[in-house]
Amino acid sequence: MSKSKKKDFQPNEFVVYPAHGVGKIVSVETQEVAGFELELFVIAFEKDKMTLRVPTHKATEVGMRALSTPDVVSHAMKTLRGKAKVKKAMWSRRAQEYEQKINSGDLIAIAEVVRDLHRADDQREQSYSERQLYEAALERLTREIAAVAGNDEKAAAEEIGSVLVGRAA
Repeated sequence: MSKSKKKDFQPNEFVVYPAHGVGKIVSVETQEVAGFELELFVIAFEKDKMTLRVPTHKATEVGMRALSTPDVVSHAMKTLRGKAKVKKAMWSRRAQEYEQKINSGDLIAIAEVVRDLHRADDQREQSYSERQLYEAALERLTREIAAVAGNDEKAAAEEIGSVLVGRAA
């Protein structure tokens, strides 16, 4: 257990937890678990009304990371502007891949899912499962872009929406 890893994250800092998206470290606390003293990051996910406790020495191992840099955000926006890559594989296989990309916590991978599942008004309807994956990816993308830019999610959603609409034109 190296003590240097815990210095990567500080209280009141926004972080990305792969399976849940953007959260804020509220505090670092110590708990006794199975007779061992364990130092934990307490992460609050305001939108989901959820609190997560992650052992400090496991944080980077489980994929927890700092917010993306503005460069990564602009790369994600560039990815959104690209042409949708829809594979010919069965939907269940594609859905599985999309789910993995969303839960990877990688902003560019999430942008790819949004780009590939986005439907313009003149395109066919999305299935229920397609719409669920699209909305989950869009929400993760919006939250992280808003947190990086330091503005609200509404502004980030409008920015993403304008990119997607502009792409279709």
